[in-house]
Amino acid sequence: MATAIAFIRGINVGGKAKLPMKDLVRILEGIGIHGAVTYLQSGNVAFRCTKVQREELARRIGSAIMSHSNFQPQVVVTSIQEVEHAVAANPYPEARQDPKSLHLWFLADVPAKADLEKLNAVKSETERFELHRKIFYLHAPDGLGQSRLATSVEKCLGVTATARNWRTVTKTLQMAWDLA
Repeated sequence: MATAIAFIRGINVGGKAKLPMKDLVRILEGIGIHGAVTYLQSGNVAFRCTKVQREELARRIGSAIMSHSNFQPQVVVTSIQEVEHAVAANPYPEARQDPKSLHLWFLADVPAKADLEKLNAVKSETERFELHRKIFYLHAPDGLGQSRLATSVEKCLGVTATARNWRTVTKTLQMAWDLA
């Protein structure tokens, strides 16, 4: 068994797609994932599973949430090693001083035709970004809420993605280590 992390997009954001984490844990138990732990109320979950399970879990988790809560979020399931690598490969280590300024998008797949030129065209003067296979890093020191680039990431990359700030990524990783 390996430790995996699911990042579920859009749960409990802005009063929409409400799903208490205790309900999410029960939903996961219903599809055979036992011992899951969550961080915050926004769909950050660590659990143990086999590699074969991990490959199909994103779809199964989304479908199970749909059956329970009548909305189907995008789900990205990744291994603890992939998140460790994403943290270690951070191209903006200075941004750790302000963890809300650094965001990582976890991608469901490696983008086949990423439109990085369009992302460059919409980024502000203070924003910087890099794409590393299935991780998109954005350093947005003026805040994500004002970022035109942030709203364009998924469309320009052409793959399902969900973003987390640096603090959430590192706390979720710590939670996963505690499970391992």
